This record gives sequence, structure tokens and C-alpha cells, in this order.
Amino acid sequence: MSAIPAQKPWNPSILNLFPDLAELSAQEEAAAMAPDTDDQFPGQQAELSAVEQALIELLDGDGTDHHTGLRARLAREAGESGLLDVAYRTIDTRLGPLLLAATSLGLVRVAFAVEGHEEVLTDLAARISPRLMHAPARLDGAAQQIDEYLHGDRQRFDLGLDFRLASGAFRHNVLAHLQTIAYGSTASYAAVALAAGSPKAVRAVGTACARNPLPVVVPCHRVVRSDGSSGQYVGGPTAKQTLLRLESSGVAAQATST
Repeated sequence: MSAIPAQKPWNPSILNLFPDLAELSAQEEAAAMAPDTDDQFPGQQAELSAVEQALIELLDGDGTDHHTGLRARLAREAGESGLLDVAYRTIDTRLGPLLLAATSLGLVRVAFAVEGHEEVLTDLAARISPRLMHAPARLDGAAQQIDEYLHGDRQRFDLGLDFRLASGAFRHNVLAHLQTIAYGSTASYAAVALAAGSPKAVRAVGTACARNPLPVVVPCHRVVRSDGSSGQYVGGPTAKQTLLRLESSGVAAQATST
């Protein structure tokens, strides 16, 4: 039997992303040293080798373009191997850079720069899974729809949404009602509280909007104060006014065209 080359130690940052990788690698090494059989770790060795090779090349290779391609390959292989739980990317918009994150269930987080993207990623790793990776292609659909919306070419989103970061039945009721507020329309915090089943919970509606994990897509910007003033917004007052003006202009343009 030929000697098995000693495996390089895994980079700690990679192990943080893929906690099971070291164990799987040890199993693959054991399989390689054992007598050949057709059913030893069926399918696992080939799958893991693809991920391992991408990781090794990423750590050892040189050149930005080389690394970009390897990262894309690594994200693809990790997803296919069940090693990627949360994919994320950032997009440049008229509201500033937005962080998008998704699970297998759908879009789970949209974050403004003022929220601190690094802090948001740390929170996602803690609350959902540390197997989190920059995988832009996984979010192409969401990125395209948000871009269309912000350019006035889309009024409704057609995306799978993962609401696991919104805790409590009341908060879920609020987020569900927000999605029924029509494009270009607004509702007061009091009206949303009533629709969510707790007429006196006006402040709780404000909290639910402030902690909405999916701003822009789940339109908490359409909730305003009873006196008509815009109120607070997770992305800041300027972002809220920008979105309200965008939708108002879109409705006006649609009315003129008809």
C-alpha cells in the first residue's frame, strides 16, 4: 500500500465555518488507509474531497481572481455537500450597501450598513449556524428583485422568506400584516396593532418594526405615526423617506399612465 501523505492542519477560521469538516476528513483518511471496498463510506469520500481540494487551493493559492473563483467553487461544493447553512452577500443600492442572507428556506436577513454588517453576520452565526459563507450566487434572485424595486420596476416581491429571527406570535402577526399594506400606502402603528390582534400594543408594533429582520422586503417603512409623520426606521429616517417617496412616485406614475 502506498503511503498516505500527511494532511495539512485545517485553518481555524475554516473549522469555525464547518465544524464537522475535521471529523469527516479523519473518516476519509481512515477509509483511504483501509482495504479497498465498494461500500466503505459510500459517496462521502468523493464529496468531501471536492470541498477539501477547494479549501486547500484557497488557502495556498495566489491572486485575487484565482481566489474569487475558488470561493465560488467552495460555496457551490459546500452547498451541495450540506455544509452551508447561511449564504450571504452585499449589494450596492441607493440606500447604501445592503447585506442579504438566506437559508434553505429563503431570505432570512436584510441589513443596512448602520446596523453593522459584521455584527449582523456574527449574530447570524450565533442564532442560526456558524456554517455561514459569502455565496453571492445563492442570492442572485433576491438581489435582482430588490434592485428592480429600488428602480421603480417592481411593486411586490416574490421570494421565499425565513422568519425564524422574529420571535413571538405577536411579532409574527405584525410582520404578516405588514405584507398586506399596499405599495404606495401607509398605515399607522395603532392600525397595525389592531390588525395584529392587540389594539393597545402600539409600542410593541414599533418594536416589531424596529426589529424586522427583513426591512425593504417586508415593508415596515409603510408604518407611520398617527399624525402622519414618518417615525423611526431601522435604516434611518432618510432611508424611510426615500422608500416612501419612491412608492408615492411609482403610484403617481402608474395613475398618469392609465
